[in-house]
Amino acid sequence: MIRVVLFDLDGVIRHFDPAHVAEIERRHGLVSGTIAGTAFSAPLIDEVTTGRITRAEWVRRIGERICNDAAATEWGAHPAVVDGAVLELSDELRAAGLRTAVLTNGTDTIPTELAAQGISDRFDAVFNSAEIGFAKPDPRAFRHVLDALGVEATEVFFTDDSEGKLAGAESLSMRTHLFAGADDLRVQLIAAGVGIKRPAREALEEAK
Repeated sequence: MIRVVLFDLDGVIRHFDPAHVAEIERRHGLVSGTIAGTAFSAPLIDEVTTGRITRAEWVRRIGERICNDAAATEWGAHPAVVDGAVLELSDELRAAGLRTAVLTNGTDTIPTELAAQGISDRFDAVFNSAEIGFAKPDPRAFRHVLDALGVEATEVFFTDDSEGKLAGAESLSMRTHLFAGADDLRVQLIAAGVGIKRPAREALEEAK
């Protein structure tokens, strides 16, 4: 029986507009993909998501490597849009008696970011790799979540928008799902035996 639904953060609960990044690169005369290619390259991304450097230091190093501090700083302030449908799904799951949690490959500023976006209290727990010391897909990150919540892996349903991040959860026998939208996630949860409402479009089709 599923007792906990574990969500990834970026790409699932909140989203960043790639057009915004493209505009920053255009204005600063950078080749498309330069910032992301630098920011998410190893070992830099590993250092920030396991808490070995701060987010501020991460952005500083990005600017240094692309030889454009202003572009890096602007990218670092890139606003995210919260997915209201996912938040509503979390609320519904909690009302149905399940616990919901977040596991993110994040930085030291995640608590402040989530509080500012009003996300923190929409989940029972938030687990941040920068605090855990291990990042997805490392099974140790998922083991930390299981131990903290006091549940077995088979009682957890994990969704992430990156297929590669699912591997660590699968290695522990968690139920996993590649995120493709709130409605699709809802369908998969129902298939896993979770007692929530079907997507509105399915209910409407049945009523016809």
